[in-house]
Amino acid sequence: MLEQGDSAPDVALKDADGADFTLTRYRGKPVVVYFYPKADTPGCTNEAKDFTELGTDFATLGVPVVGISKDKPAKLKKFADKYGLTVTLASDEPGSACEAFGTWVEKSLYGRKYMGIERSTFLISSDGKVVRVWPKVKVKGHATDVLEAAKAL
Repeated sequence: MLEQGDSAPDVALKDADGADFTLTRYRGKPVVVYFYPKADTPGCTNEAKDFTELGTDFATLGVPVVGISKDKPAKLKKFADKYGLTVTLASDEPGSACEAFGTWVEKSLYGRKYMGIERSTFLISSDGKVVRVWPKVKVKGHATDVLEAAKAL
């Protein structure tokens, strides 16, 4: 997993509308990038709604928020529309962003091992350096914690 001080990789993704998307579009300003396992599941929905509720506060700071999962763009669009999400959602179907950020990990559920996305958040500075990493995120209160860290930039 990327650590504080690492350069954030630029990855080619698709946004919820299916348009090409890269993180370099945010160079020159800080950005929050969060990885979540699957759209429209309880934890992922709550996390996206929490970031959306704080969207005005992030915008005031000039810090966009981008959520990345391996869901197809059409599913992300449906997810955003269903809950009125205003954060940018990006699709990493091939898993290149998950690999580059180190969020594609072995997980275990009831003794069964499988590969999946570790819920993680990265605060990236305007020069593309990772300022803060939150691995193994617990959703409750997380968006507020990230906002407080963004205020310190």
